[in-house]
Amino acid sequence: MLYLWIKALHVVSIIAWMAGLLYLPRLFVYHTQAAPGSEASETFKVMERRLLRAIMDPAMTAAYVFGITMIVLEPAWMKQGWLHGKILLVLLMTAAHIMMGRWQKAFAQDRNTRSQRFYRIANEAPTLLMIGIVVLVIVKPF
Repeated sequence: MLYLWIKALHVVSIIAWMAGLLYLPRLFVYHTQAAPGSEASETFKVMERRLLRAIMDPAMTAAYVFGITMIVLEPAWMKQGWLHGKILLVLLMTAAHIMMGRWQKAFAQDRNTRSQRFYRIANEAPTLLMIGIVVLVIVKPF
């Protein structure tokens, strides 16, 4: 029964983390259109900071805690190839999260140098990683 609670909390954490990973780059797209120092730019700064710090960071941390806890409860998983693939993709997702944090800081300091197009493309990375993770977890192809 404990395992099922941990699994449910892991899924909820992943949903919250993914929501942020998909929304933050979209905010960056809109932010590139706002003049630095404008009311819109300042509003985007607040939205981006709150999304990253109040939702994404805690959700990522919770996803890791619950995910690691599931592995501790099911140590045989460490011998299965799908889990190794998932861990690799989760590490890439974490790298995307870290990069978004850097981009958020650049916007907060009015130092963004990237285009709308860059953020539109960056917005696709978490989606592709998520698809890979879901396929590995559900299908367990190896």
